Amino acid sequence: MESTKALRALAALAQDTRLALFRRLVKAGSAGLAAGRLAEALGVPPATLSFHLKELAHADLVAARQEGRFLIYTANYATMNALLAYLTENCCADSAGACATPACTPRATAARRAPTSAHRTKRIQRSRA
Repeated sequence: MESTKALRALAALAQDTRLALFRRLVKAGSAGLAAGRLAEALGVPPATLSFHLKELAHADLVAARQEGRFLIYTANYATMNALLAYLTENCCADSAGACATPACTPRATAARRAPTSAHRTKRIQRSRA
């Protein structure tokens, strides 16, 4: 990612409503949300929501698709991951410490399940190590 694109994305996210909007879309996953549902969830008037969605789209952080009469908005995970990778590309470069993986991939909505007890046990064991 070029620094100008990173700056555009960071500037778009540097506002309370837009940050909350983007985080809500990330939470929704690849299914996305209709504009009306987003407005309800965030308590934002439709005109204000349109303005903020335009700013996020200009930074390539969200995309829209038409489904019947509705516009469905989704987070652009490729841009999100590129931004995270850009921000962390030199992480710990000057130290011997290990860094966390910088990017994530969205899970399919159908694949989301509550963690089993085996997963919880592994997580507890890792946190104690």
